[in-house]
Amino acid sequence: MNRRTWPRAEGKDGGPLSLRMRKGLWFLGVTLFGLWPGLGAETFTSMLSIQQALATERELLRRLGTYLEEEMSRIEDLRRFYKKIQAWHQGMGESVVNPLSAYTLIKRLQSDWLNVVYSREASENSQGLQSSYQRLEKSLPTFEDLEGAARAVMRLQDVYSLSVKGLARGKFQRANGAPLRDIYSPRQDISLSADDCFQIGKVAYDMEDHYHSIAWLEEAVTLFRVSYGSWNTEDEGSLEDALDHLAFSYFKAGNISHALSLSQEFLHYDPSNQRVSRNVQKYEKLLLQSSKSEEVPALQRPNVTHLKTRDAYEHLCQTMGSQPTGYQEADLYCSYEASGDPLLILQPLKRETIHQHPYVALYHDFVSDSEAQKIKELAAPRLQRSIVASGERQEKADYRISKSAWLKDTVDPLIVTLDQRIAALTGLNTQHPCAEYLQVVNYGLGGHYEPHFDHATSRKSPLYRLKSGNRIATLMVYLSSVEAGGSTAFIYANFSIPVVKNAAVFWWNLHRNGEGDEETLHAGCPVLAGDKWVANKWIHEYGQEFRRPCGTNAED
Repeated sequence: MNRRTWPRAEGKDGGPLSLRMRKGLWFLGVTLFGLWPGLGAETFTSMLSIQQALATERELLRRLGTYLEEEMSRIEDLRRFYKKIQAWHQGMGESVVNPLSAYTLIKRLQSDWLNVVYSREASENSQGLQSSYQRLEKSLPTFEDLEGAARAVMRLQDVYSLSVKGLARGKFQRANGAPLRDIYSPRQDISLSADDCFQIGKVAYDMEDHYHSIAWLEEAVTLFRVSYGSWNTEDEGSLEDALDHLAFSYFKAGNISHALSLSQEFLHYDPSNQRVSRNVQKYEKLLLQSSKSEEVPALQRPNVTHLKTRDAYEHLCQTMGSQPTGYQEADLYCSYEASGDPLLILQPLKRETIHQHPYVALYHDFVSDSEAQKIKELAAPRLQRSIVASGERQEKADYRISKSAWLKDTVDPLIVTLDQRIAALTGLNTQHPCAEYLQVVNYGLGGHYEPHFDHATSRKSPLYRLKSGNRIATLMVYLSSVEAGGSTAFIYANFSIPVVKNAAVFWWNLHRNGEGDEETLHAGCPVLAGDKWVANKWIHEYGQEFRRPCGTNAED
């Protein structure tokens, strides 16, 4: 059986070709023959899509089981044929004297062996498996999904300060030196294979992110070394591939001596590779030209120009919503909220005041289990990749990984009921266009929304197309629970709120003078484990003139 290998063509600066370019060569071939799967992508952006992918793999698994049963039956028949011919040869001696023996020998060589080697049954079994796969191809994740999933794992690694070695073993352990305890213990440890680690490192390599590529490729090399000499049918990478990419990552990171050592190890397995041989010569020359011992620069995480509050954001995410000092403050308390509205007099809401400046409150049991489930069911068929405002446009962005749907009040009476409940709580007009339709969001693998304001910070923002002013307030309902992660972190105010199923979080985005409250800069921390659903209700300025009168004090 031949192992599938990708061409080791030369990439930029003598490094291996990127995975996207290598697969581009394969893409050209399969496109010519009409075999390219559906380009639906974005499976990784929603846990609902990932659940659907789970069902797809279960169908493939069922078909593979059928294939194995049929093949085992065929193999048993081949074993019968083998034993039969072996027994014939053992009893025959060095010559054939029996005419029947001569006939059966000729018949086997002319006919039987042809049927065995080119077994129609074997072909039918294989074609049956391939046909089952091809029928499901349009629903399979794309290469962009694989990239997105790998970036999600690296995001969780960074935000929660997780050890790569621990992740490879299925453990969510803090990296060395991290001050916080381990934050998640799964019911089942899912260890990663050498090829799993290689693919993550390869995605980082293709992004020229050598901080992450080195850590993951090191783990891949370690695991490939252990299993060298054997290979798995499903693997795409190999020890040679991992050494090749790791060596060049070290070179790009400035560690030439380690790049040389790894390249020399590569040539031990593939001595005829001219590109790597040239790299060895180049590395040796660079080391000889060095007037002093090589100073290896420390690896630095890639700069994130749009995220100037990264350290504060990640620290708040790591605390998982724990605010031990908050309970010592007298103005943070729990109470029943009726707001003077008839809807709430007999069934007041359970309010927990989380913060005063900015004012943030958590309303427990704002919706029931059945209401939360109904909202998710209404949104599921309407989910699309979430977008963000960028200048005057709206676009997809890596700093928001989720899918969302908008539910008008005509979709179901429950949406009307929810709008009335929000109006009773806030005292604000929640009817369109004074408020936006209910937005339901399902976060994806490592789903997050990096620090942002809900209100527009520019008059050119698409939010003003509604012609009802800026977003004055936000009410966000947690429609599900999660096992770990997913907190809502208020960066400048320095606190975070954990996911509390069926609870609603409320805050004002604008001061009474109409200016944005910078203290409301907030983020949805990456979901470490679980399926996070939220519903957002954004209420605008217009229609609230007598419900929340304007003021001149910038602090109000």
